[in-house]
Amino acid sequence: MIRLAAAAALFFAVSFANSATAETKTAIFAGGCFWCVEADFDKVQGVLSTVSGYTGGETENPSYRNYESGGHLEAVEIKYDDSQVSYEHLLDVFFHSVDPTDAGGQFCDRGHGYTTAIYALDDAQKKAAEEAKQAAEAELGQPVVTPIEPASAFWPAEDYHQNYYRSDERILTRFGFITKADAYNSYREGCGRDRRLNEVWGETALRGIAK
Repeated sequence: MIRLAAAAALFFAVSFANSATAETKTAIFAGGCFWCVEADFDKVQGVLSTVSGYTGGETENPSYRNYESGGHLEAVEIKYDDSQVSYEHLLDVFFHSVDPTDAGGQFCDRGHGYTTAIYALDDAQKKAAEEAKQAAEAELGQPVVTPIEPASAFWPAEDYHQNYYRSDERILTRFGFITKADAYNSYREGCGRDRRLNEVWGETALRGIAK
């Protein structure tokens, strides 16, 4: 009994120490359609929450109707537990979930607003992003065009866009009156996102994302 009590005490002490040192941190990535980026990162161990939004531009309070004209990109703000997942791992997941060789957009979505970018919140994130970019270039054997920018204001997108990929809300589409989740799946397949990722990355496509 004494040994069991001591073991239990040690377990709770270690658990408390880990929870005390754990910290919620933020990463901001632009990877084309923010529905897809959100859906992918929600499947990464250690990610606590994701928010679709707009960043990188000059205008305030951008909306889905005008974000691109203000220079913004579709992006996702990721909150993560740094005791469970590192920023370096999130960078690796990011690169393997986009086509970082495409400067004109992502997959079927074309234009500046759909291009890729990493928004570093501090010097440590900038350094890690530069190293991850170099590693991606080495793996692909070609230039990576994804810029690494200092983070600026992040503007959450309209509620309509949040958690779109798993919403049971029904909407009218050309496929009929279906859920947002079904509409998302049809969009992702029709846009060729996963097919192109397999062409670019082969077996390492979507690495780190739970199936």
